[in-house]
Amino acid sequence: MPHPGYGPDAGAGHVPSQAIGHDHGHAPVTGAGHGSGHGPGASADGDGHAHTHGHSHSHGPAAPVSRHLRKVIAAILIPFTAAVVVGLVVLWPGSAPPHKRTGVGFDQQTQQATVTKAVEVSCKSANASGETPTGDTSTAGGNPAQQGANGTCHKATIRVDTGKDKGRTFTEIVRPDQARQLHQGEKVVAAYAPSAPKGLQYSVTDVNRRFPMGLLAGIFALAVVVVGRLRGVMALVALAISFMVLNFFILPAVLQGSNPLLVAVVGSSAIMLIALYMCHGLSARTSVAVLGTLLSLALIGILGSTFIDWAALTGNTDDSTGLIHSLYPKLDMSGLLLAGVIIGSLGVLDDVTVTQTSAVWELHDANPSMGRRGLYRAGIRIGRDHIASVVNTLVLAYAGAALPLLLLFSIAQSGVGTVANSELVAEEIVRTLVGSIGLVASVPVTTALAALVVAADRPGPQEETAPAGTVATGRGNAGRGRRRRKR
Repeated sequence: MPHPGYGPDAGAGHVPSQAIGHDHGHAPVTGAGHGSGHGPGASADGDGHAHTHGHSHSHGPAAPVSRHLRKVIAAILIPFTAAVVVGLVVLWPGSAPPHKRTGVGFDQQTQQATVTKAVEVSCKSANASGETPTGDTSTAGGNPAQQGANGTCHKATIRVDTGKDKGRTFTEIVRPDQARQLHQGEKVVAAYAPSAPKGLQYSVTDVNRRFPMGLLAGIFALAVVVVGRLRGVMALVALAISFMVLNFFILPAVLQGSNPLLVAVVGSSAIMLIALYMCHGLSARTSVAVLGTLLSLALIGILGSTFIDWAALTGNTDDSTGLIHSLYPKLDMSGLLLAGVIIGSLGVLDDVTVTQTSAVWELHDANPSMGRRGLYRAGIRIGRDHIASVVNTLVLAYAGAALPLLLLFSIAQSGVGTVANSELVAEEIVRTLVGSIGLVASVPVTTALAALVVAADRPGPQEETAPAGTVATGRGNAGRGRRRRKR
């Protein structure tokens, strides 16, 4: 059965092959005789007895993707979604495995506390800096120590506000050369060492930043809702769910000994499905973005695994990873590094794939006669601008996070080759380049998928036929539809 035609001045008038005049094809028709349509020409029901059953699609834009293509997309995404759900069930850890606290870094008991009093005292009388340094005081450690011995210190009294020792107080001497000074009324975090002598069990480790951080988060949420409205609300809900997946699935599963790469793939896939469909709706357009993101993540996983192994990156390069490795010796640290690359790239990938898919869809709506090649060429021109900005953003984000480290190498006057060859910097280079390659690849991949889907659209069985004698009531210019080639 031939597809309905679309004319510049008409709705879709269909003339079936069952006509006495043996007229096969598509013609714009008016409401004369048994046919109905809009156009300059008319189909008469005179001696020729041409039984035309006209119908029109001019009541509004046709569905972007036909039922046939929706079935094809569903045939790909439904098994993938089922596999993600099965992976979540099989790998679900419940909670992080318990361990004996070491009292080092983040692995220590903490309580909330308040500085009730802070007075100035002589550092020498308080013995805050121990013995006065001897020898060459121009060394890196000599000058601050000498200044601490002769300067004015602060003696702070801190009250524990939470836990079994609530109301207990302890004192702490703060030297003038310390980066963090304590002030009366300040909220702090106190570390608790139960095995230490009673007078030394508590010590200040950090400042309580809950209020300013909470206020900043509230401003962010308000800005998202004011600008994004309902879409912004859904984005915040998706963000909360993403953190839940990260906190209740990915992290505990990795600590329980599951393969970090497998956990990252399952977890990031779940985050991708939830975030994209919740923010952008359950549609063929979103499904194409999901497919583009999935293919790009697969490329990032392959490249990351290859170059992490090739560059012999262990993933154990700083105090935090060293502590993790000491607590969980069987944990695959290089796999954890690869998992971080995949999860870190997911957020920017979502942005690129959704933007490219939307661009192709809008191009198609603006010019429905444009074929897949034209759609791809127009979409990729938009994507090139996106590539330049996104890659630069990703590189600068990693560089900004590693700025203190880069500054340290600059102080040491190390060459570029020496800096890049160090494992600490090589990790960031591999992370940045692998993620950037995935981002660059996502543009042509997603654009091609979107162009193929909208260009290959065809009406379903219900769109090809209409009840006999139906009168088309389309608008004057509504016939600006898709022109199809006979196959």
